[in-house]
Amino acid sequence: MSGWDDKPTVIGYGQKRATVAKGSALNAAQRAGTVTSTTAKGRTQTSGPADYQRLGKLDADDAPKPPEKVDISVGKALATARMNKKTADGKSMTQKELATAVNAKPQDIADLEAGRATPNQQLLGKLERVVGVKLRGAANQIGQPLFAKKK
Repeated sequence: MSGWDDKPTVIGYGQKRATVAKGSALNAAQRAGTVTSTTAKGRTQTSGPADYQRLGKLDADDAPKPPEKVDISVGKALATARMNKKTADGKSMTQKELATAVNAKPQDIADLEAGRATPNQQLLGKLERVVGVKLRGAANQIGQPLFAKKK
C-alpha cells in the first residue's frame, strides 16, 4: 500500500507558460500554438478630445438652481418698520436691537434688509410680530400693518 502518498498532489495550479512579449518570439509562439490572445490587459486607453458642446448642454440643462432670495420689497418694508419702531429712549431701533429681540444674529437682519438672505419663515414670523408689519404673503400686502384697524 505504499506509494499512494509519496508525491503530493497540488490542485489548482496549471503549468506556467513562458511570457511572450513581442517580436519574433511572439510569432514563433503563435506558430507553435501556445499563444491564445495578444490583447493588452489593464492599460487605460487615452480618450479622445472632450465634446465641449455636449458638456455645455449638460451644464445648461442640469445646473442646480441657486436658492431663492428674499424679495427686496421685504427688506425695504423691514427697514422702514424698524426705523419707525422706537425704543425706550425714543430712538429708532437698530439692527442689533432687532436681532436681540427676535433671538437672531445681526448679520441675518442685515442680509434680510439687503435682500441677500434665503427666506426663513420662522425668522420672518418673529420679525412680523416685533415690528408689527407683514413681511410674508402677497406682494401687495408686504409692508401693511400686521393688525390693520377694522373699518
